[in-house]
Amino acid sequence: MKNQLSFIVVALFLLLTACSTGTISPTLPPSQPTETITPLPEKPLTKSTHKRAQWSALTGWADDDLLPAWQAFLKSCTVLSKQPIWKENCKAAASLQKPNNTTLRNFFESYFTPYQIINTDNSQEGLVTGYYEPLLKGSRKPSSRYRYPIYATPNELLTIDLGAAYPELKDLRLRGRVDGRKIVPYYSRAEIMTNPKILNGYELLWVEDEVELFFLHIQGSGRIVFDNGDMIKIGFSDQNGHPYNSIGKLLVQRGELPLEKASMQGIKQWGQQNPSKLPALLQQNARYVFFRELPADLSGPIGALGVPLTAGRSIAIDPLSIPQGAPVFLATTWPNTNKPLNRLMVAQDVGSAIKGGIRADFFWGFGHEAGNQAGRMKQSGKMWVLMPRGYTAPALTRQ
Repeated sequence: MKNQLSFIVVALFLLLTACSTGTISPTLPPSQPTETITPLPEKPLTKSTHKRAQWSALTGWADDDLLPAWQAFLKSCTVLSKQPIWKENCKAAASLQKPNNTTLRNFFESYFTPYQIINTDNSQEGLVTGYYEPLLKGSRKPSSRYRYPIYATPNELLTIDLGAAYPELKDLRLRGRVDGRKIVPYYSRAEIMTNPKILNGYELLWVEDEVELFFLHIQGSGRIVFDNGDMIKIGFSDQNGHPYNSIGKLLVQRGELPLEKASMQGIKQWGQQNPSKLPALLQQNARYVFFRELPADLSGPIGALGVPLTAGRSIAIDPLSIPQGAPVFLATTWPNTNKPLNRLMVAQDVGSAIKGGIRADFFWGFGHEAGNQAGRMKQSGKMWVLMPRGYTAPALTRQ
């Protein structure tokens, strides 16, 4: 009977994911603190192969400043230390007193084994993009200047955790709403934008720029500065369950932007030049993000692991390829250059567009310059995940 029910649920899942519209879409867990995250999956990872490597194979390993990565890893350990396989490593990391690069290199080489990430097609390189924490001008009250609302999570948004009943569907959640006696897809971006009454009463803040608000949804966190100079932090709370669709890709397909200008900066410039076309373009990305106000003393936005992100040392990954919380050595280049960018990162976040084996989103931090770097970053890179000694790499690669 259980097998029959599992088949039905899997068939329902496949049916929902096969449709681009009119479905309740499967999603990863929201980027907020949670005790249910399992950094090491119970089943083999499914979107990459882990190939054991020598430390000498990590391009630039001997030259990296490891102190910021060690500090970021300590944040991961607030979650990882609850997992038996990580417990010894986290205890050893916390015991280091005023470490330097020599002691930190000895620590990582003594307690970890590097595994190169190999894609399912056996390639060794993948895409590295960037994200950041933007600053928007806003208000707690609407006005002719501040017209675009940032919404809190509506009470009617349902989240159905399939893994609670069927472990084989772990980390898959469906989102929707109740309509009579049926559960239907939650409202899309287009529906929310064209009918603001849908979310009446859930306005958290208002901002002045529609494009900046759209990119806030993509970044997942940000800061809002008020006219009096006060500033607050906001972070991801939930999303509507619809699939993410790149508007930059759409502009390229339509011939309105050349590929080399399909960056965040290029899209913003296009929006300024085509204000009448902008709303319809934004509506093509059906996914919509809801936010919450964060404590002012947080050192960074909260990632999916539930810990603050570290600028220049945190990355978002696909958790079906790399365990959340793990150190990851990244060998790539600085945005729009051939200058090497080789450093130890920590996998502390996920993203709707971050799918596959060698795929990372590099967190640049807060502010204008971080936004410039993030918007330009679309580099090729290699990745090695550092796992505790005793870890058994996945034997099979499965889609």
